[in-house]
Amino acid sequence: MSWPNLADLLVVADDPEAIDAPVGLVGAPLAAGSVTPGRCDLAPALLRATLKRIGRYDIEEGRELASVIADHGDVHIDGLTIEQATGPIRNACAGSVARHSLTLLIGGNNAVTRPGVHALGLPLDQIGLITLDAHFDLRDTGDGLGNGNPVRALREDGLPGRNIAQIGLAPFANSAAMHRDAIDGGHLVMTIGQVRQAGIGAAMVQALAHVAHCAAIVVDCDIDVIDRAQFPGAPGARPGGMSASDFFAATRLLAADPRVRLIDLTEWDPPLDPTDLSALVAARWVAECLAGVERRAS
Repeated sequence: MSWPNLADLLVVADDPEAIDAPVGLVGAPLAAGSVTPGRCDLAPALLRATLKRIGRYDIEEGRELASVIADHGDVHIDGLTIEQATGPIRNACAGSVARHSLTLLIGGNNAVTRPGVHALGLPLDQIGLITLDAHFDLRDTGDGLGNGNPVRALREDGLPGRNIAQIGLAPFANSAAMHRDAIDGGHLVMTIGQVRQAGIGAAMVQALAHVAHCAAIVVDCDIDVIDRAQFPGAPGARPGGMSASDFFAATRLLAADPRVRLIDLTEWDPPLDPTDLSALVAARWVAECLAGVERRAS
């Protein structure tokens, strides 16, 4: 008996079957500018290879995933700095956003978030950004772009702080100055402790309410928001982070909102995890994105 899996749904973007695909996938294997040097550039290829291990039938809801994913391939950015790679990543994502209801942007490090936001092609005051991240990503840009400052860079580009919701921030992983800057700038800030107290569903309701005035939303899933024991392949992850089950639930809830046009997955460094745990969590994230998209039509 055949076992339908996510790899069945992945189709090359120029295939006729992908013309009306609700979901597009863009790989952005960016490793330059990381605070902790690593091999995040290996993540897109491993994610695709792992999709065959994730089934399509959701036993909780009694539904089988059926949404085609149009694979636009990887952006050719090998050897480029973040500044040099920004344009190619933005352009590749813009092509996907124009064709599909939801684009999955697979990093690479967290610096891919900024071109992903610009790919929507809207004035920044019309775009909301929701981050699932242990960190504020508000490091200074004076020494150039890096994976620790995409939110800072977007603020400097003109993204209003009131358009930003940051969920899952970890103790002892951020500075007081960044916290004050986020609050003073109008961000919604929810620590991981506050998320646990409120419940993941309520936390996502608050995040979406904070950006309710925005025409479109980008979701940044920095994988280091997850507890390190459940995702050892994230160099910035620490003990005490979000459970993988809450991460999956948050992803599905956010993907179900039709204003969400792009969701990225960043900061996965495959060689850090000699097991297949991190790969399976990342591939399951794709299933949750599809389940969310399919809720839009139900």
